[in-house]
Amino acid sequence: MDARFNLFANEIAMKFGKRFAGAALAIDQSPLPKATRTLVEIRASQINGCGFCTDMHTKDAAAAGETPVRLNLVAAWREATVFTEAERAALALAEEGTRLADAHHGVSDDTWDQVCKHYDEDQIAALVCLVALINAANRINVIVRNPAGTYEPGMFASMTS
Repeated sequence: MDARFNLFANEIAMKFGKRFAGAALAIDQSPLPKATRTLVEIRASQINGCGFCTDMHTKDAAAAGETPVRLNLVAAWREATVFTEAERAALALAEEGTRLADAHHGVSDDTWDQVCKHYDEDQIAALVCLVALINAANRINVIVRNPAGTYEPGMFASMTS
């Protein structure tokens, strides 16, 4: 299975990709915990049906030491006991921020209050930007039907150099 369009072979798409990676670098350098960032990326990617991003973020998480149990339970985080209250707040924000068309109210006040209870302003800024960024990445990959399964951890490291 091939993608509809090879973004990596197009000059405009590559310019955009480098800038996109630069935006991701700002989030990576934030005080938002790496494990939380990864959980948010995985959950939004699952909701959006982005196999490419789900593949990438689960493999990167496993390579960084995330446990298989936690990775396997991201889709059912509400029923799982392996996530902290802070992670649960971030996952709720990721879901509500991703399902804007499904839930016209957007992010609920309760979810926002839980996020504010567990994260400081810099972490909240990074979390909000992360939800926006992963949703954009999902949409790009779903549109061109980038296939999942071939990602190797770290293979896009050169995008930020």
